[in-house]
Amino acid sequence: MSSQPVQSRRIRHSLRNQICAVLISAILPYLVRLLFIDQQQQDFTGLHVTLVAAICGGLASVFSLRNLIRYPGTEAVSSILSITSLIYGAIAATFLFGRIDYVRAVLIGNYLLCVSLLFTEQVAGSARRQMRIAILEQGTARRFAASNIAWITVSDPAEPIIDVDAVTVDLRADLSDSWERRITELALVGVPVYHIKHLRESLTGMVELEHLAETSYGTLAPPYLYILCKRIIDTLIAGLILLIAFPIMIAVAVIIRMDSPGPAIFRQTRIGFRGRPFVVQKFRTMHVASSDPDSRSAAMTQTDDVRITRIGRFLRKTRIDELPQLINILRGEMSLIGPRPEAAVLSAWYEKEIPFYRYRHIVMPGVTGWAQINQGHVTNVEDVTTKLHYDFYYIRHLSPWIDMLIVLRTIMTMISGYGAK
Repeated sequence: MSSQPVQSRRIRHSLRNQICAVLISAILPYLVRLLFIDQQQQDFTGLHVTLVAAICGGLASVFSLRNLIRYPGTEAVSSILSITSLIYGAIAATFLFGRIDYVRAVLIGNYLLCVSLLFTEQVAGSARRQMRIAILEQGTARRFAASNIAWITVSDPAEPIIDVDAVTVDLRADLSDSWERRITELALVGVPVYHIKHLRESLTGMVELEHLAETSYGTLAPPYLYILCKRIIDTLIAGLILLIAFPIMIAVAVIIRMDSPGPAIFRQTRIGFRGRPFVVQKFRTMHVASSDPDSRSAAMTQTDDVRITRIGRFLRKTRIDELPQLINILRGEMSLIGPRPEAAVLSAWYEKEIPFYRYRHIVMPGVTGWAQINQGHVTNVEDVTTKLHYDFYYIRHLSPWIDMLIVLRTIMTMISGYGAK
């Protein structure tokens, strides 16, 4: 038998990209600061010390994360924010308690840029890097669709396993003694062994609930402290964006009124936090309907819907039509990030057809969310069930890292126009 982990070209390439990201994030704020510093000043010690600390902190973050690079899917980025924050927090504490001269703005800029670039590298890189994973088909462990995975099926414990990045198996299955010994041997020689259910969730970004289960915090509902922090951040960001975008919103409202008859703002009753109804506000992107706006057919948007106006198609693609929802955020009815709120008539229909549907209301609905960046807009029950699995994944793993990932992916979605109808 042979079991040999591989430092593949994929891993080495990712490591080089991350080191480059660290150097860029350290040097760029340093150079920007040089432009605004008095060149007659003789003491540049604090600036140089900050540069060295930034490079060391970034490299420490990369090598701390190195063991996670081989883990496929969304969980490969789950520790970027926490580990990087811990390391830079330690650097700042050392400067503070050691009374070491440094430039605070440069260190903060480096930290923010380092986190952003590491996130970007991991998200963009995971789409183009293919892993080889051996699957031991025992219990519920079976292949599933994953574009960046090359599956190698292993059906015999004596079969050699070489040139693989990882192995997956149903660890809860009733395994024979020979399989137990083989799996133990793989782990001992350094081959990552993943439980198939955990791997499936990470690769697909979905959780298929068979029964109500606890979140990663060990409770059915996310922790109140994080929800409170999100609420404060949402309010500050929404207020700031509203101030900046207000002239643009006025111009968009005028264009909508000129483009087609009807109000500039579309209002619709939707179901929000804890199942409470509220009125969502968006820029109108469709012709005013003669039918009941609260009917099921009127609430559904189809692909290439003929009701969409000329300006409405652009507003949907760029997500500008969502800007009035900043008011909903300030009212405490929505968050920037969370499951998208459904129209009341559709929500009532889905609740009858889909088990656990109401569980998605355990968190505040959002302007953008995990399901939107992965699946786009859907209406039929089958697609809504898939969307629900994305929502459950977000609820289970609710944390700063997944919110940051959604923000990054949302920006990419706005540029590409994916999911707009």
